[in-house]
Amino acid sequence: MKFNLTHTSSGSKARAGELHTDHGVIETPVFMPVGTQATVKGIYREQLSEDLNAKIILGNTYHLYLRPGTEVIKEAGGLHKFIGWPNAMLTDSGGYQVYSLSQNRKLQEEGAVFKSHIDGSKHFFTPENVMDIQREIGADIIMAFDECTPYPCEKEYAKNSMDLTHRWLKRCIQRFDDTEPLYGYNQTLFPIVQGSTFKDLRKESAEFIAACNRPGNAIGGLSVGEPNELMYEMTELVCNILPWEKPRYLMGVGKPENILECISLGIDMFDCVMPTRNGRNGSVFTTEGQINLRNKKWEKDFSSLDPILTPNYTKSYLRHLTMAGEMLVAMVASMQNLKFYMWLTEKAREEIKKGTFETWKNSILPVITRKL
Repeated sequence: MKFNLTHTSSGSKARAGELHTDHGVIETPVFMPVGTQATVKGIYREQLSEDLNAKIILGNTYHLYLRPGTEVIKEAGGLHKFIGWPNAMLTDSGGYQVYSLSQNRKLQEEGAVFKSHIDGSKHFFTPENVMDIQREIGADIIMAFDECTPYPCEKEYAKNSMDLTHRWLKRCIQRFDDTEPLYGYNQTLFPIVQGSTFKDLRKESAEFIAACNRPGNAIGGLSVGEPNELMYEMTELVCNILPWEKPRYLMGVGKPENILECISLGIDMFDCVMPTRNGRNGSVFTTEGQINLRNKKWEKDFSSLDPILTPNYTKSYLRHLTMAGEMLVAMVASMQNLKFYMWLTEKAREEIKKGTFETWKNSILPVITRKL
């Protein structure tokens, strides 16, 4: 994997670049649609590649390990072939899911014991087997196994968790470097910065991750309930330490305003389930503002959902589908939200290249965050 920075912003730390993988070039900043269980919910694969022009999507190690299982994926020739996806893929390590299963997991030095949310069966993730699992899944970019801390948490807990994540990272790197990709193309390992919302821990973790000298780096443990101001403070602190010339991935973020602010702080890669999750619940992001399709005010509004991105469906019709419980509205709203997120990061790239990113960001934020 290679990363070339092509443009930088004069008024902020925003940058545009090109991430070269064996499955194509990804222009950054980029939003990556989340395909937790080998599908982006409600979206055809052809829509992802053709309508959205997505160059990279996510898969989820925890969910894919449990179902369909790596034996099936490996026999198919890797996740790309299993789902027929021609472009790049990234898999998270399962650390966040283990975190979210706090009632059904136990952390220890060797790894994490957890119960399946499907059938209650017991499983064991270690840094080593998580690398092996991600080799078998076959994503272009794979993540180190870490523990994601909750917010808020005690500093002692955050410190111990960070130290454990660092020790696990050393084992991830060792296993990754001792093994080979299985399907004839290269894979890249990203370490993850942790440390909760404590400045000294974030600094220590960022310095440790930077010293590992991998081709790219991620920032985890944010967007877990902390105020936006803290998210931005931690992101800026970490970006000031991580190597300028390598891609930075802010995991699980987030709202449109979070994405734009974090682009200005130097983040290149984003993912979030919000576009499809909100879409399934009738909450829509548009280039004119945010819409709740259940509101009666749309009952006789025959204007387009979004004149730029979804001109062929009216608010009135989609409200009718929402109230009738029709599945089509979830698909249309999810697609609109993904289009919006892709449009937002594409516009950010364009404005960075033109040298007008900060001016554009300040003008567009009040528009896209208003409730219609």
